[in-house]
Amino acid sequence: MNVEKLSKRLELVANAVPKDARVADIGSDHAYLPCYLALNEQITYAVAGEVVDGPFQSACLHVKEQGLEEKVFVRLADGLDAIEELDKIDTVTICGMGGDLISKILERGYIKGQLKTVNTLILQPNIGEQHVRKWLMAHQYKIIEEYIIEENKKIYEVIVATVSKDDIEYSLEQLQFGVFLPDRKETAFVQKWMLELDKYESVIKQLKQAKTDESEKILLFREKQRVIKEMLGNAHSK
Repeated sequence: MNVEKLSKRLELVANAVPKDARVADIGSDHAYLPCYLALNEQITYAVAGEVVDGPFQSACLHVKEQGLEEKVFVRLADGLDAIEELDKIDTVTICGMGGDLISKILERGYIKGQLKTVNTLILQPNIGEQHVRKWLMAHQYKIIEEYIIEENKKIYEVIVATVSKDDIEYSLEQLQFGVFLPDRKETAFVQKWMLELDKYESVIKQLKQAKTDESEKILLFREKQRVIKEMLGNAHSK
């Protein structure tokens, strides 16, 4: 029986977890996600990793309250150090961090061999999604799905990737905007990039008021705007 209630963004992540997966949720935030997956019998095993003692203790308490001590194992560890070889983890979820930090966590784990058995990565960066896509491309994880959602006046992306035997090559535009998202022209996606356009416009206005010559920087931000406008125009025309 489902007694958990997830946020919309974590629901997207949960729905992307393969049936009967063995999951490691890194930075687990009270272990909400693994508990939800376990209660709904979507997974067979989970590790909830926390690097700070306070959230670690909260996660332990939550798992105990749900009676899931035999299925969800909470560990105090930095990043993918929460994973042990005997866990046989096949799916890793990392949510609610910056894309640069997520990439660094994955890279450390990759070097240490902690991703050897991991076939699926489900990642929800708060910012810097391009860092995540670059890492996935460089390490032969193919992006198979992307989601975007607006919740509490913030916009979140979820990136799902699986191991590929082939080399992966994404364009600069795909790294920035996504592999699937531009073609779908969802409201949250358009909203996100319209906000970016406004942000760049504010920067340009400030640069124009500067006492020094900032023409090169202005040109740089105009180019950024042009790329976004072109992408949005292409998205709307499809």
